[in-house]
Amino acid sequence: MPSSPTASSSDGYDFLFRILIGALGVVVPLSHLAWTCGNLAAWATGHAWAPYQPAEALLHPERLWPEATDATVLAAARIVPAIALLALAAAAVLLWRHHGFGSGRRKKIRGLATAKDVQPLLAKATTAKARSLRPSLTDTKHPPPGETGVLLGNLQGTRREVRMGYEDVAVAIMAPRSGKTTSLAVPSILAAPGPVLLTSNKAGGDAYTATLDARAQAGRVWSMDPQQIAHAERAMWWNPLADATTLDGAGRLAGHFLAASVDANQQGDFWSKAGSNILAQLLLAAARDQRPITDVTRWLAFPADRTPLDILRDHGFTAVAAQLKGTVEGPPETRDGIYETARQYAAALLNNQIAAWITPQQDVPEFRPAEFVTSTDTLYLLSKDGGGGASALIAACADSVMRAATAQAERAGGRLDPPMLAVLDEAANVCKISDLPDLYSHLGSRGIIPLTILQSYRQGQKVWGEAGMDAMWSASTIKVIGSGIDDPDFADKLSRLIGDHDVPTTSTSRSESGKSTSVSMRQERILPADAIRALAKGTALCFATGMRAAMLDLRPWYAEPGADQLAAASDAASKAITDRALAKHTPRQDDYGTAA
Repeated sequence: MPSSPTASSSDGYDFLFRILIGALGVVVPLSHLAWTCGNLAAWATGHAWAPYQPAEALLHPERLWPEATDATVLAAARIVPAIALLALAAAAVLLWRHHGFGSGRRKKIRGLATAKDVQPLLAKATTAKARSLRPSLTDTKHPPPGETGVLLGNLQGTRREVRMGYEDVAVAIMAPRSGKTTSLAVPSILAAPGPVLLTSNKAGGDAYTATLDARAQAGRVWSMDPQQIAHAERAMWWNPLADATTLDGAGRLAGHFLAASVDANQQGDFWSKAGSNILAQLLLAAARDQRPITDVTRWLAFPADRTPLDILRDHGFTAVAAQLKGTVEGPPETRDGIYETARQYAAALLNNQIAAWITPQQDVPEFRPAEFVTSTDTLYLLSKDGGGGASALIAACADSVMRAATAQAERAGGRLDPPMLAVLDEAANVCKISDLPDLYSHLGSRGIIPLTILQSYRQGQKVWGEAGMDAMWSASTIKVIGSGIDDPDFADKLSRLIGDHDVPTTSTSRSESGKSTSVSMRQERILPADAIRALAKGTALCFATGMRAAMLDLRPWYAEPGADQLAAASDAASKAITDRALAKHTPRQDDYGTAA
């Protein structure tokens, strides 16, 4: 229905009225500034004080102060007020932006958590909680922030730091290049007060190089790099059979080889279970007889070898020996299928370069998890994506460290002090600990703080299954969601978790008697799924147990004080990796100049 002439003219008058109000908002203060500044300049130069005529002062200052020079009048009545007004405008813009209303990225969203909603994650509460959890901080009046919790970011649009405490367990789901390493992994490692464990599939320009030098100043640095991602010198070896002297321990170790080779939905079939069982029995035999783990590959190659059977019987594992004998003496086609499956799981042990990291080495120190968890050392566990058996060893080592930390916490009265930080970056690729979701239920209460970083929710489902990933998600007291969530189902799930809020809706009706306006309320998603997908880089959603979802501004390490020194150290470490790689691939020459 076309608008009436009356309605059109009314809209025009409203528009002109707004323009008039805006103009008055500029002209009135500017004219008063001109009159005030002009009189101050006249008084300072010995001239008469002009009467109250602000409009004249702005338009014709020479009429009010005829005795003053043109330069004095121009400076006092024109330039100074203009500068003052611009300064006020700039201050207003800065204040506007500081409180989150400036750009699209920092615009506050109604319905998300305020500082009051996340009070338990702010400085005062986390400091008080840290004192209650850590006896070593009882007499410390102002403990450093890193001693009280892991920095997640700033509450958006403010300078209030949001931290997870040292009893929280966290999952971060962030796409590549969304700040998961620069804003979560690196800052948390740099500030950690106790031992640190990091798993990663990268070295140059990553958390490894960014933190290597700083952590070397905090304690000893251990690097396990069986696939030579960082081309690190083999300055340690670790015995995976140390925890395999029981059937449960051997089963856990075999489970890491299984998880590294097949997805969660394939681990329950006959061949996978049988192959894992036979591998566990052979690992148990090697561990009980204090043999290197590489002996298992020889037994897998020759099923008729009775050595593992004799070892198991000698150490009292008669039932296990009977099962092993039954498999060996069973139908050849079944036996060969089971053994071939187990051979595939343990294939990485055939690689001499990988095996060297897990067998005794002369003049190379042994990494002992029980000693590590009582230190301030750092362990870097590096493996390539899809590393098969190599990633199994990485997962087994990380699992061994967390179990040693649990045992130490029990001996220390229940908790580690200082706590241990376990940053499981790229966990779904290089650290597939099958029962990690179950461990989440008690690690935080032991002072063991896991931060599992994934690229997507579905990536976790692929490794731990739908039930396992749901269990980890539910057990996590802190959940961080970064940019790049392209899964519509997961984005909608997050949107529902954030909830709805009331939005006022204004409706206007016009008639011959005039215009009437009414306001009604309707429910609307605080953050719809498309808005979650479009989260800007540098921001993240934080879900904490019992609190409203909060929007965070991430704090990348390179924007913090001291970043120049860290960047220089990171560049030097990256260059050292490149130099070691080139040295390995440069042909050596013999004494006659011939390439060796």
